[in-house]
Amino acid sequence: EIWTCRPSPPQGKAFAHPLSLAGSSVKEKLERVRGELQQLEASAMVVSSLDEVAWLLNVRGSDIPFNPFVVSYVILTMEEVKWFVHEHKVEQHLRASLQEDGVSIFSYSSIEEHLLLLSRSERGIVIDPAKCSWKVSMILNPDSSAEGANMCKVITHLSPVCSLKAIKSNEELQGFQTAHLKDAAAMVNFLCWIEKAMGNNENLTEISAADKLLEFRKEQEGFVSLSFETISAYGSNGAIIHYAPEPQTCATIGKDSLYLLDSGAQFLEGTTDITRTMHFGTPTDHERSCFTRVLQGHIALDRAVFPLGTTGHMLDLLARLPLWKAGLDYKHGTGHGVGAFLCVHEGPHLISYYPKDPDPPIRKSMTSSIEPGYYEEGNFGIRIENVVFVCEACTPHRFDNGEFLCFEPLTLVPIERKLIDKGMLNEEEVRWVDEYHRQCWEKISPRVEGDAKEWLRRMTQPL
Repeated sequence: EIWTCRPSPPQGKAFAHPLSLAGSSVKEKLERVRGELQQLEASAMVVSSLDEVAWLLNVRGSDIPFNPFVVSYVILTMEEVKWFVHEHKVEQHLRASLQEDGVSIFSYSSIEEHLLLLSRSERGIVIDPAKCSWKVSMILNPDSSAEGANMCKVITHLSPVCSLKAIKSNEELQGFQTAHLKDAAAMVNFLCWIEKAMGNNENLTEISAADKLLEFRKEQEGFVSLSFETISAYGSNGAIIHYAPEPQTCATIGKDSLYLLDSGAQFLEGTTDITRTMHFGTPTDHERSCFTRVLQGHIALDRAVFPLGTTGHMLDLLARLPLWKAGLDYKHGTGHGVGAFLCVHEGPHLISYYPKDPDPPIRKSMTSSIEPGYYEEGNFGIRIENVVFVCEACTPHRFDNGEFLCFEPLTLVPIERKLIDKGMLNEEEVRWVDEYHRQCWEKISPRVEGDAKEWLRRMTQPL
C-alpha cells in the first residue's frame, strides 16, 4: 500500500571471492563464528547484513549499487548453515563449492518459514539489533506473554561476524595494498589531467570532472565499480559534507576557491576511499592556514602510537587539536573501517568525537580512514582522507608487556603542495610530508608515465 512501484529484485549472478584474496575458507570462518557464539552461550544466529553474508560465504554480487553484495540471509547453527537467496543467482559451480563447505541453499522467500522453525527450538539465537530488520526480530521474539510463545532465547549483541570481518587476513591486506596502488595510479592520472585542463581554461563542471576520474579508474585491471557516489564539490558546495552534484545545478570548477574530491572504487582486490582538496589558482592565506591545520591533524593521528585497548573515541581528539587551537572544528567522524571488496564504511570500530556504544578498541590488522576536515559555510570545504591499516608499533619499551599499535598508510596520492603553509609545520610534520611523498613516488611512479609521471615527480619533491 505504501510502495506502489517497487522494482523487481536485482537479477545479477553471485560469484566466488577466491581464497587467494579472502585468506580464510568458508569452513574456517564458520568454525570461528561458532566459537564466538559459544562464548555468548548461543547456538544459532541470523546474519542479515549483506556485507557479513558476503564475507562469511566468500561470495560477492552486484545487487546493491557501489557494493558487491547478493540480497540474501544466512541462518547459522552449530549443525548447519542455510543461505536464503534467489536461487537463479547461484550457478552450479558455486552451489557445489558451498555445499562442500556445509552450506545449504534455500529460496529467498522461505526465510520466514525457517525463522519460525528456529524460534520454536530451545536455542539461544544471536541477532544484531543495529542490523536486523523489525520483521525478523518479531518472528523470533514476539510478545512473550502470548499463547504459544516461542521457546528460543533471543540474544541481542554486536554480530560476531562483524567483529571477525574487521580483522583483515594477510591476503586481504595484500589485496588492499594492490587496490590502493591501482587507485593511486588512476588518481595521479586524473590530478595531472585536471591541473592541465584548468591551466588551459577548459570548461569543467563538478560532474564532468567526476566522470573523467571514473574513466581513469576503469583503465585499471580489476576495477568493478565506484565504492560510493563521488563527492565532487567546488567552492561553497565543498562545505556541504555529503554533497552530490546534479546535472542541472552542478557548479563549474573555477580558480577562485577550493575543489574537494571525495571518491573511491571497488576493485576485486579491495575497496578504496580517498579525499583530496585542490586549488587551481592562488589560495588565500586563510585557505592555506585552514588546510594546514587539517593536515596537521591528519599527521598527528597518522603518527599516533597507542596501547592495545585504545578506542577510536580516545584517538579522535588528536586530529582536532590543531583546529581547536584556532577555534575551528568539523561535525563528522574522523575515521571508519573499510571492507575488503565490501562496504566502504565498515564497523564495528570508529574514530569519532561522539561516544559510541559499543565502542570496540582498535586492533591489529584493522583498516580505517583518517579524514579530518574543515567546512566554512558559503565559502569552501577541506578534507584530507587516507585509508590506513593497523600494525604493531616498534617501541623501545613494552609497558606491562602490552602491545602497542600504529597506523601505516594504504593511500598513496600526493597532498596539494600550494595549500601547505610550511611555516606552520614543525620539523616532524615536515618530515612526515616528505616521507609520505617519497613513498608516493617510489610506489606509484612505476605505474604512470608521460605527463602524469612528471606531475608526480614535481608533487613529491621535499617541502
